[in-house]
Amino acid sequence: MTAGPARPYVLLSCATSIDGYIDDATDQRLLLSNEDDFDRIDEVRAGCDAILVGAGTVRRDDPRLLVRSARRRDERVAAGRPATPVKVTITASGDLDPTARFFTAGETERLVFCASGALEKTRERIGRLAIVLDGGEPLDLAAMLTDLAGRGVRRLMVEGGGSVHAQFLAAGLVDELHLVVAPFFVGDCRAPRFVSDGRYPWHPGRRAAVAEVRQIGDVVLVRYALSDRCPC
Repeated sequence: MTAGPARPYVLLSCATSIDGYIDDATDQRLLLSNEDDFDRIDEVRAGCDAILVGAGTVRRDDPRLLVRSARRRDERVAAGRPATPVKVTITASGDLDPTARFFTAGETERLVFCASGALEKTRERIGRLAIVLDGGEPLDLAAMLTDLAGRGVRRLMVEGGGSVHAQFLAAGLVDELHLVVAPFFVGDCRAPRFVSDGRYPWHPGRRAAVAEVRQIGDVVLVRYALSDRCPC
């Protein structure tokens, strides 16, 4: 029997302003993309086995993390897959609202990886709405990816937020980056940026490979190959 991959193929997706912000400093969600790009993202989601966001994104944006297109859902079911990918979140504190759409929207498996110290609290709070797993202390992303691979996840889409993006990138666990740039500035240092300060595997001495540049309406998509696993 041939062993499966040690970890899933990891595709990180993010949209930013021209000056690198992923949101503004208001309580309203900042729309950085457009309908054509949202449809592209939906297609990418439909091609993945699982979608991951951090607990902060679950609290702040209350995302559904579902495949929107009925045709794409039907195609997944016809191929013997669930209509929408597995939902995954990670949390250090266990502060998750069981009424969030992460837990209530759609019929799919939900996984919560939490820090060891918050395991009991998270299980009490979430109950049977998701499978709550010990993610280590601190959270061990590489071990989590190994666990996901063992559950049949071959392709993982990481959708944010900024702290999660930074953790995956700094650990060198991303194979492909989809970066969409919106045609405006935020210009407010209180707003969250794409990634925070850190040591990343790509630097002036080791530049990331550009796989594609594409205009989608008024935004631009840049796809970067960040590992030799990327077929682009």
